[in-house]
Amino acid sequence: MNEEKKILGYYDYTVLLTYIGMISGVSGITLVMNQKFGLAVVCLMLAGICDMFDGAVAATKKKRSAREKKFGIQIDSLSDLICFGVLPGIFVYQFSDRSLWGMFAATEYILCALIRLAYFNVCEEERQKTETGTRKYYQGLPVTSIALLLPAAYIFTNVCYIHISLIAVMGLLFLSPLRIRKPKALGKVIMGALGISELFVLVMGVIYKA
Repeated sequence: MNEEKKILGYYDYTVLLTYIGMISGVSGITLVMNQKFGLAVVCLMLAGICDMFDGAVAATKKKRSAREKKFGIQIDSLSDLICFGVLPGIFVYQFSDRSLWGMFAATEYILCALIRLAYFNVCEEERQKTETGTRKYYQGLPVTSIALLLPAAYIFTNVCYIHISLIAVMGLLFLSPLRIRKPKALGKVIMGALGISELFVLVMGVIYKA
């Protein structure tokens, strides 16, 4: 089919989890605006789960066009900016009762996430021209790490300045030259167990408050 005569974008199973994750992120933002912080953090974690598996799902389709691959890179990072950039930033700003420090930290965090994701897109497109497979290392702290760290902070403390400090430091680490090896099977199991534990605590807290 002529690309110019069909609806814009791609809608097959390779991008479905990315779209679901973005919807979860936007839902989290609306919940934050209504002071429903527990549910918002649950949405953040659901977005993190979608992001964990969307790349593996997309890789199962062997005959993707160059345009489909580039679209996948772009749509994944745009979704990440909403879910793991804007949502945590607004969360901390609202959680700090819209304080000035909360605003500064949220702005710095979102800007750093934006820069990192845009830089990643450029590097990844260049890498895919010469390499196959996935990267073995992260350059700088991945933005998706907020999906584990912010829920942990929310579970263990309601001191807003800890949350402010968390995202301020994480923003800087997004842009750091650190090389972090991507987790293998055991690392993924440990991260999954932590995520499930956090999700269980959060859901029970939401039910208890209801």
